[in-house]
Amino acid sequence: MRIFLAFKSILFTVLVPGTVVFYLPCLILGRSGCLGRLHDAAFAFPGMAFILTGSAIYIRCTWDFAVSGLGTPAPIDPPKNLVVTGFYRWTRNPMYLGVVLILLAEALFFLDRGLSIYVAGIAIAFHIAVVVYEEPILRGRFGPSYAHYCRHVPRWGIARSPFTPATD
Repeated sequence: MRIFLAFKSILFTVLVPGTVVFYLPCLILGRSGCLGRLHDAAFAFPGMAFILTGSAIYIRCTWDFAVSGLGTPAPIDPPKNLVVTGFYRWTRNPMYLGVVLILLAEALFFLDRGLSIYVAGIAIAFHIAVVVYEEPILRGRFGPSYAHYCRHVPRWGIARSPFTPATD
């Protein structure tokens, strides 16, 4: 079962976040002539730190979805249990934050206007998707436990202390 969840998670990651963080930025950079040229080597270290941090966040969240949630990041196979472990104890949308960190790294590497606009657009799209689609779905699926979680863990910020689920 966990092997199948891992396979589905990897497939989703390659197709969706892979497109968002690799394929589309390559198209944007290819059109501007920036692909393959770092703008300033001084941005390489912070950019690599963002990529490593964003990737680690995404991988850990995918793990938590499979182990704690018994699901994947894919909307067609979401977690069956509310995931409140790992980074989810601190912020409600760490997976999106990880993806945005990777995109910010790319924007630092290339300092391309089109890519910077793309990163801002993706961040806005994530916010809209969370508010309009994900949160209502999660409220319906997990009810009072999700409402309790939302009261204690910020949508995008970082909580002052880690979330502890209510005990019955």
